[in-house]
Amino acid sequence: MEEMTDLLAQHGLLLVFANVLLTQSGVPVPSVPLLVIAGAFVGQGKIALAPLILASVVASLIGDTLWYLAGRRYGYRVLRTLCRITIEPDSCVKQTENIFERWGAPSLMVAKYIPGFSTVAPPLAGTMQLGMPSFVVYSVVAAVLWAGLPIALGAIFHAEVQSALVWLKNMGTGALAFIAAAVLLYIGIKALQRFMLIRLLRMARISVGELRDLLSQDAKPVVLDVRSFAARKLDPRRIPGSIAVNIETPQLALLAVPPDRELIVYCS
Repeated sequence: MEEMTDLLAQHGLLLVFANVLLTQSGVPVPSVPLLVIAGAFVGQGKIALAPLILASVVASLIGDTLWYLAGRRYGYRVLRTLCRITIEPDSCVKQTENIFERWGAPSLMVAKYIPGFSTVAPPLAGTMQLGMPSFVVYSVVAAVLWAGLPIALGAIFHAEVQSALVWLKNMGTGALAFIAAAVLLYIGIKALQRFMLIRLLRMARISVGELRDLLSQDAKPVVLDVRSFAARKLDPRRIPGSIAVNIETPQLALLAVPPDRELIVYCS
């Protein structure tokens, strides 16, 4: 821990830049703790505030812009890929689409404080064909808000941050073991929840071939498309004869469906 703080004091701006760039590029490494420590160094006069904010914003903008360009180039495929590797992939697409659909481009300014939305927001903006100038403006504001808060907290409570660093140093490897155990426990719980959900869904799923056979019969099932409006706009392909359903008010689409018809539901 002492070596890390010494390194930060000597090469703080470069370390913060690299850390933020990795985080905003999608690498699962935390950057807020380092920003808090850097903020404490600002409070102690070891690092200048303006260059620290600038380094954080530039690094964040580079990472976000790369994902934005990927979204413009590859569209919805980028979102599906990102959501497959997130901790909570089952809510990733739906949550991000709903947020962007409700608040539009200004939602980018608070995206970094919304779990699951932070990484997906830039490629979603590109997929939705948001203009580059608007994206850059919103992303700069987002980076300032996101990096400014932990830096400000570190500067205000620099004495407490220094005490915490000393405490972690005194704990030695025990502190690292405790943090690693907590992270592994969280990931394990999420993995178990996902396994149980997939197991449940597999019991009720049908294949494309089975659906095609059902649709060829006289008593065809009713197919419900419960994707969000944004998802249907991004990927207009749909199962022939399916009914678009607003997941918030599904009863409206079901009023005209006979109670004896079989229902098939598909989503993102």
